[in-house]
Amino acid sequence: MKIIVTKDKITGAAKAFEIFSREIKAGAKVLGLATGSSPIELYQDMVNSDLNFSNLTSINLDEYVGLSPQNKQSYWYFMNEHLFKAKPFKHSYLPDGQTNNIAAEVAHYNQIIKENPIDIQLLGIGRNGHIAFNEPGTSFDSTTHEVKLTQSTIEANARFFDNIDDVPKSAICMGIASIMSAKKIVLLAYGEKKRWAIKNMIEGPITEEMPASILQKHPDVTIICDEAAAQDLDKKYLA
Repeated sequence: MKIIVTKDKITGAAKAFEIFSREIKAGAKVLGLATGSSPIELYQDMVNSDLNFSNLTSINLDEYVGLSPQNKQSYWYFMNEHLFKAKPFKHSYLPDGQTNNIAAEVAHYNQIIKENPIDIQLLGIGRNGHIAFNEPGTSFDSTTHEVKLTQSTIEANARFFDNIDDVPKSAICMGIASIMSAKKIVLLAYGEKKRWAIKNMIEGPITEEMPASILQKHPDVTIICDEAAAQDLDKKYLA
């Protein structure tokens, strides 16, 4: 793992943009993308750049079950507002949250990933160490699957909804094995609330109870975090 500690999320986003820009210019064709608060500044940097995504493919990590692309809390809406509207891709894939056949959609999404190997995958991390909606206990061998969201994740996402009861209770999510298949991974983490997850992801044992710990086994991972998230790390990781 390469660990980059920045002053704040603005400088963190700039570092991430440098990596994505370099990889795209070097020939990356498929970007794995994420939602949530961590990548917003990175997407703004992409929008403000001269990068052209029109020949690239994007594959998102997940989508809520039951939300339409027009729903302002859907991940499709989020991606459109923050990136796709200004920088359209040749193809952009997210799971179909409105599907009537989740098993079929899961198989379809796995096929999309198989046919479009991800060159560089963007990740955030949850306070409990989850990546995407892969909560503690998720098998490291998992591919795309439906996830029943934990109460802590529902509560964390409630800030995006008018009422906690409006937060969907499940999502279709790229599995951990699917994430690990990406050639390169960039993980963003900001704020003191992520300090436990960052420390245990990097320094702790590799265990399914800390899903992000599997990244220790990936050959090309860059962790970008601010000083608040990195404050508990052993200094040897910051040299």
